[in-house]
Amino acid sequence: MSSKFDTCFFERYAQISLCELLGTRFAHLQNHDRPDLQDAEQGIGIEVTRAIAESRLTAELLVNEVAADTVFDIDADDLQRIRQYGYAYGLHDGTYVGSHEYNYWALALPLKRILTSKVRKVADGFYGNYPDFGLYVFSRNRLSQQEAELTMQFMLDLQRDNEKRYNTLYINQMQQLYCYDLRNQQMRSIPISTAQCRSFYRQALER
Repeated sequence: MSSKFDTCFFERYAQISLCELLGTRFAHLQNHDRPDLQDAEQGIGIEVTRAIAESRLTAELLVNEVAADTVFDIDADDLQRIRQYGYAYGLHDGTYVGSHEYNYWALALPLKRILTSKVRKVADGFYGNYPDFGLYVFSRNRLSQQEAELTMQFMLDLQRDNEKRYNTLYINQMQQLYCYDLRNQQMRSIPISTAQCRSFYRQALER
C-alpha cells in the first residue's frame, strides 16, 4: 500500500467521512486550497483544520487516533512522513488572535483559537465566496454535551456581525462527529464506529 501521509491526508479523511456519514451531497468535493474542499457546482466550500496543541507528539497522536489506534504496517519512511508533516495539518494557520475569555465557557484553548482564527479569515474573504461555507475541525479534546452546545453559541457569537460566515461546523472527535447547522441553530451528534474510523483512514491513505 502506498501511504500518503502528506498535507492533504486530513482533507481526504474529512471528505470521506462527510460523504459516508452525511450522504452523497459531499461526494463531489475536490481538494483545493482556500478552502480545502470545494464543490463549485453546489456552492460548497469547506475548510479543514485541527484544534490541537502545537507539538509534534500531539500531531502524531492525532494521526494514530484517526486510525482508531490500529496498528498498521507503517515503515520508517511512513513515520518520517508523519513527523515531517506534523505541523502541516492546520497547526500553523496564520497569527492566532488572543484568547477571548467567555465567563460561561472554559473550553480547551486550541479549539477556541482555531475557531476564532477561521471565523476571522472567512469574514475577511480569505476563502473566496461560497454560498455554503463549512468548517471541519479535528479535535483531541472530548466535548461534553454541554460543551458541544456552547461551542455552537461561541460560533454564533463570533459571527454575529459578519457578512461572510460559516453555515456549518463539523467537529470530529474520532468516535463522534458533531454537526452544527449554524443557520438554524441545530446540532446533532453522529457516532463513528472503530470500523468506520479504520475505513476512513485506509481510504485517505490509498487515494
